[in-house]
Amino acid sequence: MKTIEGYSKLSKTQKMDWLVENFFDGDKKVKEEFEGFLHKDEQIQKSFDEFTENTITNFYMPLGIAPNFIINGKPYALPMAIEESSVVAAMAKTGKFWMDKGGFKAEIFDTKKIGQVHFSFQGDVAKLKADFASIKQFLLENSAYLSVNMEARGGGVVDVELVDFTTQEPDLFQLKVSFQTCDSMGANYINTVLEEMAQLIKQVVSVEKYNDSPYIIMSIVSNYTPECIARAWVECPIEDLGTISGVPAQEFAQKFKKAIRIAEVDPHRATTHNKGIFNGVDAVIIATGNDFRAVEACGHTYASKDGQYRSLTHCSIENGIFKFWIDLPLAVGTVGGLTQLHPLVKRCMQMLGYPDARELMMIVAVSGLAQNFAAIKAMTTVGIQKGHMKMHLLNILNHLEASDDEKHYALEYFRDKIVSFTNVRVMLDQVRSDEVKKS
Repeated sequence: MKTIEGYSKLSKTQKMDWLVENFFDGDKKVKEEFEGFLHKDEQIQKSFDEFTENTITNFYMPLGIAPNFIINGKPYALPMAIEESSVVAAMAKTGKFWMDKGGFKAEIFDTKKIGQVHFSFQGDVAKLKADFASIKQFLLENSAYLSVNMEARGGGVVDVELVDFTTQEPDLFQLKVSFQTCDSMGANYINTVLEEMAQLIKQVVSVEKYNDSPYIIMSIVSNYTPECIARAWVECPIEDLGTISGVPAQEFAQKFKKAIRIAEVDPHRATTHNKGIFNGVDAVIIATGNDFRAVEACGHTYASKDGQYRSLTHCSIENGIFKFWIDLPLAVGTVGGLTQLHPLVKRCMQMLGYPDARELMMIVAVSGLAQNFAAIKAMTTVGIQKGHMKMHLLNILNHLEASDDEKHYALEYFRDKIVSFTNVRVMLDQVRSDEVKKS
């Protein structure tokens, strides 16, 4: 039986038993493997179980540290939850590279977030628009009780606009509501306010007065936050860049700038380019208990804001000064959600000095910029594969079940050789063959 009713009502052990019986031929080793990833602390495991539904075990990812980052004059070690080879190493090298060149700078442009109430309306549109100032006041006053706590922290509803979509879709309108949510990401708060406003607009815009009442389609936060922007940058005189992998500073700067320009004009390059940025961004976002899916969706939309998908980073050379920067839309939180529940998230926040949301936005923007600098620096000098495959070597060796002695030998053997799956396998076959002959 591979279908089941009421799976969510089973205990964790029963869920696991059913899964193993139906999809792993009852192999007890599989169950032992699943159980091996459960946390030994029952209370911590209980928290993990309650993060989502139908939990059977925990899925581990490495938590790496990229030290030596200076951001606005303050030292940081960045926590990075990521499995991809070379990302953390590249970040650490980039942090160290810029340490004696002024470090990273960052600033926040705004932190405004958006929610929307979508509705159909077939009544008197002219009167609806003419009366919207008073309608808006009604919405704000009668939903204010939901914002008391947020306003006490300095946030709340900032504005309400009426948006007319009827040229694109018949009868379609929207309440576009702007929010400040302080140190929380704020999605639950925003959605609660939106659903209340949806009911309120039905009350104030009546059939008797407007020949129709709004038909609510949905009320939901938007993960696109183009007014919630963090900028991070590095800059220095070109000569301070030094010779990089044999490439003189002036040549490196010009080649680097051209590489960024390629990602600004070619969507094929921009896609991989921005993916690399999110290697750094997502790793810090996950480590701090934030929503990497929302951050990625927003970033990719922002990269397309002028009608073509483009690079999120930019580079300039003016008056002998090399400058590299990123403008990244971010909606993050440092209170609520996993930030107070996941034990490692709490430690990562402590490691960062318990940042508020604005500081975390700057840290995340720096992580994306640093990862992109590392990638472009590699590609325009020694090539991306040399460093990447060196870091990937251990993954290949583990796949081929190399012993500790074989791993040690391989790391020395490939110090000046090309790493590939085939080359590693050939090397191991030779080592093992020689061992057999010796015995």
